[in-house]
Amino acid sequence: MSIIDQIKAPIKDEMDSFESKFKISMASKVPLLDKVTNYIVKRKGKQMRPMFVFLSAKLCGSVNDSTYRGASMIELLHTATLVHDDVVDDANMRRGFFSVNALWKNKIAVLVGDFLLSKGLLLAVKNDDFHLLKLTSRAVEEMSEGELLQIEKARRLDIVEAVYYEIIRKKTASLIAACCAVGCSSVSKDEDLVKKMWAFGEAIGIAFQIKDDLFDYHKQGLIGKPVGIDIKEQKMTLPLIFALQQCSSSKRREIITMIKRHHKNPKKVKEVIDFVRQSGGLKYAEGKMYAYQAQALEIISDMPDCEAKTSLHALIKYVIDRKK
Repeated sequence: MSIIDQIKAPIKDEMDSFESKFKISMASKVPLLDKVTNYIVKRKGKQMRPMFVFLSAKLCGSVNDSTYRGASMIELLHTATLVHDDVVDDANMRRGFFSVNALWKNKIAVLVGDFLLSKGLLLAVKNDDFHLLKLTSRAVEEMSEGELLQIEKARRLDIVEAVYYEIIRKKTASLIAACCAVGCSSVSKDEDLVKKMWAFGEAIGIAFQIKDDLFDYHKQGLIGKPVGIDIKEQKMTLPLIFALQQCSSSKRREIITMIKRHHKNPKKVKEVIDFVRQSGGLKYAEGKMYAYQAQALEIISDMPDCEAKTSLHALIKYVIDRKK
């Protein structure tokens, strides 16, 4: 049994039911839309976000129909953002498959993303799940703000650590936070508990993103993400931000110029990677990642022990230990 299967064990029946319910939630009478959404369903990933929804729901109460709708809303939103991201990034591949825009062009990809977002909204409105809609809408707002803040700062490469955390809290952590809060809100009316689960998911989301940052500095072949890709895309990640804080102003200018003007030159990218490694950037980022992992565990430490809590602990460990 794989680690993911072990984590899923307390929610195996719910995850099996969710797959069919999610497929129904994407259905359309327009043949082209049906064709595209069927393609999207077939290339699904590990489904970590629905897992966070169901495990959080079981930690806070008993899974019900609202939980399934909440998980579908999150997955519709997540899928829509991935489709739109591929258009924005002009990416042709996603999880080893051709992206929607690669097969059907940008116009159709944007419209499919819009369709998926509207499906998520309608699912909530039709079932009076406004408490869930409030949480998912907050995530959409924060994700958009995070992306735009990153684009704005990338032009000058002047991101300090506080701004970096603001970007990843909004861009990545808000969706995982919404998963945990939606799971809780679907089974409990306790607003303080919902806020607690949002904070729990946010801490995991930040640790998740720092782990992604660290992948950029590992040797090619160890993980799924190509080495140096963030530098090639001129993204300021935590290891690099720390390294730039430790060096002289002249060295800082040299590295920033290298990233701005030579980010497509493999030799120069390797120089930046070596500079970050030698400056202790990886060790510093790892320390921060483990601190956010500990913060997440502390937030739910007073919750009753149960299978869902054990699986959430395992899922947090998986986020930190994963190879891709």
